[in-house]
Amino acid sequence: MKDFFGVLQLLKRFGIYVYTGDRKDDIAMLESEVKDLYDNGLLMQEDYLQAVLILRNEASK
Repeated sequence: MKDFFGVLQLLKRFGIYVYTGDRKDDIAMLESEVKDLYDNGLLMQEDYLQAVLILRNEASK
């Protein structure tokens, strides 16, 4: 996972699709979904941290 598209593909593996029509809201919801996956033990810490970093970087654009 190297970019925003990689985060989308990661979530897609868990059947999670997010599209609200507002990019900022999408990114916030994606971050929430990633956190939920990590909290439930479905993501390793490395993947969680990388995904959050990518999403926060994307949000700052």
